[in-house]
Amino acid sequence: MLALLPALALLPVLLVVLNGAHAGGTEILGSFLLGAVSPSMDPALLKALFIGLQVTVATALMGWGCSLVLGVLLGCLSSERLWSTWCLPQWPAHALHRLLALPRSVHELIWGLLLLQVLGLHPWVAVAAISIPYASLVARVWRDQLQSLDTSCLEAMLQTGATPMAACLTALSPSMGSVLVSYGGYRLECALRSATLLGLFGLGGLGMDLELSLKSLQFHELWTGLWLLMLVTIVLEQGLRIWRHRSGQVQFRQRQVLGFVLAVLFSAGLGAVWLAQLFPEAGSLNWLPVAWPDLHSLLLAAQELPWLPMLWETLMLTLLAAGIAIGLPPLLLLITPSRVLHRCVSGFWVLLRVIPPPLAVLLLLLSNQPTLAIGALALGLHNSGVMGRLLQEGLGEQNDSAHVALLSSGASPQVSWLYGLLSPRSPSHLAYGAYRSDVILRETVVVGLIGGSGLGWQLLESLSSFHWAAVLLLISAYSALTLLGEWLSDQFRQHWLQS
Repeated sequence: MLALLPALALLPVLLVVLNGAHAGGTEILGSFLLGAVSPSMDPALLKALFIGLQVTVATALMGWGCSLVLGVLLGCLSSERLWSTWCLPQWPAHALHRLLALPRSVHELIWGLLLLQVLGLHPWVAVAAISIPYASLVARVWRDQLQSLDTSCLEAMLQTGATPMAACLTALSPSMGSVLVSYGGYRLECALRSATLLGLFGLGGLGMDLELSLKSLQFHELWTGLWLLMLVTIVLEQGLRIWRHRSGQVQFRQRQVLGFVLAVLFSAGLGAVWLAQLFPEAGSLNWLPVAWPDLHSLLLAAQELPWLPMLWETLMLTLLAAGIAIGLPPLLLLITPSRVLHRCVSGFWVLLRVIPPPLAVLLLLLSNQPTLAIGALALGLHNSGVMGRLLQEGLGEQNDSAHVALLSSGASPQVSWLYGLLSPRSPSHLAYGAYRSDVILRETVVVGLIGGSGLGWQLLESLSSFHWAAVLLLISAYSALTLLGEWLSDQFRQHWLQS
């Protein structure tokens, strides 16, 4: 039941959204739904969307490749176990591990907006905005996996006279190769979503085309872009699913791991060449000087900012969106127990993952008043698409003997699904929900920039007015909040994984 109770967050959110809807919203929503079945096939539009898609994919590939390479290197350098293998003191690894918490605590959108201010509009800005936090996230996962490995084989090889480098490559590469392939594929999927999101805020790509179509109420053109993005997403997800399925059954050897590393490097190089061809006149990056605030400016900004309302709205956004993301997937699967309906729900998850939260907020604002519930609904639905997909994949791989036994004993499809399938799966679902809540806390800045609530809205206002003292304080507050959320999510995740 703990997997279903978070869905209660839908009640206050839907009440506020329905109460704030105005008369013109029905017509706008109908036009939006009609555009899904009659997307525009204008050749000029298709050409523009195809170019935007190329920018998004190239940015995602390069950002993914760079972040994966940097993340693995930083993860190795922040692992105390590897430092002790070389008989070196462990404090530099511990210090680096703590230092890497800062880049990942800042969302890639904030990195993009900051780099846009100091480097100007350039295709490399979006790549850097993805690479910086992603490299830190990869380093965290890689380091944690290294720390949790059984070192008996490594110690045995060292005692036989093997060099530390040879011992690490031979003893650790099979297990870490599987981690690299599985988690690396997941990060590629995230990079595609992040590249689309950055386009919504002026950093190029398909996201910019989607935003222009929505703001001009050209829903037929909007759905052309969404169907195109959905097609790419489905192809990528199916490829990664086959990839993960194989990596879960095969122990990777050194040659296979080396082949994957070469593929990552090739992807980064391909993305760089691709972007250079798409923007031949981009030139080199230019550093725009920024007047950093002094202590007096920081104190004045700290007194001016409405801290309590901002923090309260950010936390409420996180709690409501996390409740929707965690509780909606099992609730929908419970009320649609047949396989045919489950396939329809799978398509619904794909649609929710494809539509970026800022785009959903803009769409809802066309027929509703701006409230915190709008942002919570958009953010919750988007993340429920991710949670729902993982829940369905986990249920599909699970032993269904208890489910079949309950059905044979006369239990209803809902009860047999609830106790036979969801109940054994609920600890892992709640564990991932704890991690996803940490991600949602970072993503509140995305809907805050659009919906006018929380730290995100104030950050956008400060960036627009070049109020660097307020920007620095707001980013520091966001970092502290996300690091606290990361610690709490780790505690809850360990609790559910051990239950």
